[in-house]
Amino acid sequence: MRAGRIEKAGAIACRIRKEILKGNRSQLQKYNGRVDAKDMWAAVRQLTGHHQQPVTVDSIDANSLNEHYARISTDAVYTVPSSKLTAHQEWTCELVTDYRMFKILDSLKSTFTGLDGLPAWFLRLGAPVFCKTPAHLINRSISSSTVPLQWKRARICPVPKTSGPTQPSDFRPISVTPVLSRITEKIIVRDFLYSALNSPRSMLSFIDQYAFHPSGSNTAALVALLHRVTEALETNQYVVVLALDFSKAFDTVRHCSLMEKVAQLDLPDNVCQFFSMVTVTARGSMAAHRIC
Repeated sequence: MRAGRIEKAGAIACRIRKEILKGNRSQLQKYNGRVDAKDMWAAVRQLTGHHQQPVTVDSIDANSLNEHYARISTDAVYTVPSSKLTAHQEWTCELVTDYRMFKILDSLKSTFTGLDGLPAWFLRLGAPVFCKTPAHLINRSISSSTVPLQWKRARICPVPKTSGPTQPSDFRPISVTPVLSRITEKIIVRDFLYSALNSPRSMLSFIDQYAFHPSGSNTAALVALLHRVTEALETNQYVVVLALDFSKAFDTVRHCSLMEKVAQLDLPDNVCQFFSMVTVTARGSMAAHRIC
């Protein structure tokens, strides 16, 4: 390629690609993706170089991690958020139709299974048969502001935050909630929260918010910051940028303050109460947190 013989280099690259595919196929053909998908993906990660050895620390076990996560997620002086009671007409219509639920379940991607034991592949294959039941369950859950008990529990997968973890706080807890819980979360966010953030009331403004916003992202935040700095440099010799990082910001947020802000959004009362029920049960206990 560097010598300018592009056609010959392309032919060699195609031959190398075929040999790699042939070698990988011979190693993976002994696995059945429908029966032993876990072993198959482990072999794929090993072939692609993404195989990660599990991190073990002698002084840390499942019990110590459970106790740590239960301690940081439990508030001894927790205050239950107040209910939103206004004259706003509550949502009572059928939000999730049987056909919509079928489309959601039929397009489910492979993902981890929650503690309810309902895997994504089972929900996807059985979508034509029982799509009516989860649709009714989600509609009743939102309309009555009730979160099923199974949806409140999560399997915690600890992921090291540092190359050499030595204490439980060095592991980031990744919560694996049930698939139906994640489906309900996406429905509420898309149908209620996004519209409320896109059309906020006059006393609210989300112009400078990029996280948890339908059109926000890290890229959008960097572009906006670069734009403001560039504009300031047109009339100033230099610009000072102060960046603040709050340690454990999401672990220490007060649910009462959060729900007061959520109540100001243009949301039905029962949807706000649904958010409140989720935040109340999010302050977990050892029984609700189990290490995978």
